[in-house]
Amino acid sequence: MSIEDIALEAEERMEKSVSLLTDQMRGIRTGRANTGLVESIRVDYYGSSTPLKQMANLSTPEPQQILIRPFDPSVIGEIVRAIQTSDLGLSPNSDGKVVRLNVPPLSVEQRKKLANRVKELAEEARVSIRNIRRDANKQADVEQSDKILTEDDVATCKDEIQSLTKQYESKVNDLADKKTAEIMEA
Repeated sequence: MSIEDIALEAEERMEKSVSLLTDQMRGIRTGRANTGLVESIRVDYYGSSTPLKQMANLSTPEPQQILIRPFDPSVIGEIVRAIQTSDLGLSPNSDGKVVRLNVPPLSVEQRKKLANRVKELAEEARVSIRNIRRDANKQADVEQSDKILTEDDVATCKDEIQSLTKQYESKVNDLADKKTAEIMEA
């Protein structure tokens, strides 16, 4: 494997870690209604567990409300049940055609808990990125012991991987700071 291949593989894996963090943070509640809160809720739809975003139009007609308009109105009961059993803590209101979720403002205590959850998720992402760095450095060492890369090549490769690590850790920090600010604004 060449230096470029090792660095490219590491970068792709780091990008996936940041992407996963972004998806996880989308599901964290802020003071405003956001369809990301309910997109990944799984609903039992004719025996298979289906994400809500594949079964309905999701919108936020008001800052404190999420509107769920299923493509098939016969599954409203299942959607309501799935929301109630989820850990969102929101009670759905249904009129037989659409489901409305009113998102109440967060208390200070709830905001602090959510901000701590963001910190935990960000730390998990940083650890993942560091593990990718470790794997890439090991790969470079293996290539050196197999006489594919020289010592200078390995040093160059490790420098490149370190700079990628810093770059992606900074992306994680930025995402976490932005989400924490969003949660804490009253």
